[in-house]
Amino acid sequence: MKITIDKSVLENILLHLQPFLEKKDTSQITSHILLSTDGRILNAKATDYEIGLTIQTNALTITEPGSVTASGKKLLDIIRILKDEEIEIELIKENLHIRQKRSNFKLPTYKSSEFPQFPTTDEKPKIEINSQILIESLKKITPATDTNNPKFELNGALIDIKNNQINFVSTDTRRLALVHIESQNDHELSIIVPKKAIIEIQKLFSNNIEIYYDNTHLIIKSDDSLFFTKLINGKFPDYTRIIPKESSRSIILPKTTIITAIKQITTISNDLKLTFQSDSILFESLSDDNIEAKTAVEIENGFDSPFILAINSRYILDFLGQISGNEFTLEANESNQPFVIKEGNFKTIVMPIVI
Repeated sequence: MKITIDKSVLENILLHLQPFLEKKDTSQITSHILLSTDGRILNAKATDYEIGLTIQTNALTITEPGSVTASGKKLLDIIRILKDEEIEIELIKENLHIRQKRSNFKLPTYKSSEFPQFPTTDEKPKIEINSQILIESLKKITPATDTNNPKFELNGALIDIKNNQINFVSTDTRRLALVHIESQNDHELSIIVPKKAIIEIQKLFSNNIEIYYDNTHLIIKSDDSLFFTKLINGKFPDYTRIIPKESSRSIILPKTTIITAIKQITTISNDLKLTFQSDSILFESLSDDNIEAKTAVEIENGFDSPFILAINSRYILDFLGQISGNEFTLEANESNQPFVIKEGNFKTIVMPIVI
């Protein structure tokens, strides 16, 4: 294999592939990327077995077709220090040579045939969903997706496709985030996508994508790339049981004002107490230390008697960081019961702190 490629093109490809490499054990072939030519196209692949990415480009000159593996991290380190000019890459006697004028580098390789196979889209069913809606919905629920939970199904987000709707759901057991989309669908499907995959999907794609699936994989295809992730095998909790069916108290709140008040209190404590009075909301820190923070916001809310909610500020700020409007709605029943914050088709159900 021998190719000539502009530094900026190769560097951009290698940067996108870094999250897909095995980093803990560099003796594994999955710490390498696979470069292979197909006609006039270069395919660059990386995978840690759980997720994988292929990027294609025709912005190069192929002198000799073939394939080669090399350490994804070390190759990027080399490319970064070179000048913004063309680079020559050649496989010679099981070593990858990188050359630019008088600069020469050599990296060891593994057998290309041993590189993991990627799943294909052949004969796989397709998920029909607007790509922008997919990305925006996943972005909103990502903060509520758990990490390292012993219940593996909670370390991902549920895409729940029903005949007349699609729900995107995630929970870390203290809150549940849900985006509801009205949609007519030919079939029903429930899959759990790992959090790492959700994050990478948001980085990689914006529009013009095709989505495929089978029992073990989700595959996303665009004009110049193919992404796959293994799905989480498990049963997601019945989220419909967690959503309060009705609420006795409801108030529309200004986003910016509430963010400012909460951030004042979080200089002392991330846990805070909200006291709703008829014409104001009092914000107070909850801290075991002999320090406190208080502030109040004047808001006519119609509460005929004081109502108290103790909350983790991060859950509220995560929600407010994902909404585009200037206002949101808070719905609640009793102090020690879950309450709802929502805007449009996006809502988060939060478990309060018992005080």
